[in-house]
Amino acid sequence: MITQEQIQTVIGRTVYDRDGAKVGEVKNVYLDDHTNEPEWLTVRTGLFGMHESFLPLRAARVDGDRVDVTYDKAMIKDAPRVDVESGGHLSLDEERELYRYYGLDWSAASGRQSGDGRGPVPGQGAVPGQGAVPGQGAGRKTGRSGDRGTSGAGLPTQAGRSDEAMTRSEEHLRVGKERRESGRARLRKYVVTETEQVTVPVTREEVRLEREPITDANRGAAMRGEDISEAEYDETLYEERAVVDTEAVPVERVRLAKEQVTDQETVSGQVRKERVETDGDVRDERERRGRRDR
Repeated sequence: MITQEQIQTVIGRTVYDRDGAKVGEVKNVYLDDHTNEPEWLTVRTGLFGMHESFLPLRAARVDGDRVDVTYDKAMIKDAPRVDVESGGHLSLDEERELYRYYGLDWSAASGRQSGDGRGPVPGQGAVPGQGAVPGQGAGRKTGRSGDRGTSGAGLPTQAGRSDEAMTRSEEHLRVGKERRESGRARLRKYVVTETEQVTVPVTREEVRLEREPITDANRGAAMRGEDISEAEYDETLYEERAVVDTEAVPVERVRLAKEQVTDQETVSGQVRKERVETDGDVRDERERRGRRDR
């Protein structure tokens, strides 16, 4: 059971359900109008902590910087929505509805006088505590609304930014480049045989019969030898023939050279993005700024 002395230290602490799951932050503590004892606390729930859920303090226990309760998170979040009037009070009907929702014994509460204590409600595992006196209007709000260490009169929360926020993240596609082997090039030479034709002039000797008359100039040579006889004369003839031979001569030098060519390549990938949606009548700050700009 949370005492009067613990009220200011409880506000702003984190509430954890019976399974150890985080529920939200304590925003307000409500006192019984008759006994002046802590009766209810409100915890921020919903997206961005925009809602307050009422929770009976008899089910709460302070443990260091946390407040442990005996209900589960889903039940707390689905608790009846209570719009507390400007005076900071719960009506009788509102408190009766909360008693019914959390399975608390309203008839026992209705017969209780100031200072009377009640044990745990069977099956709830609640810590003994004080209840509201029916007809009084349960729960005067007390303590601080907001950060721990700020005292106040316990008035309803003024309009403004929520103390809690969430970060929206998204994945961006980051494209890099890596250098890898794309192939191999080799310079190789091999021999092929081709037929080449070249025309060259060739010379040969031929014989022909030449006759010349006997004259005084050649008479002496003509009269040599016998007067009448047989004779033979041989003449060697020559000719040129084309002779084929080959020789290796250098004609050019060949090497491999590399150059870089830049192309444009389009890549795609899957990215995840977080989206934010709201429950209830929540106005987008960007829309509000847009209207002010106009």
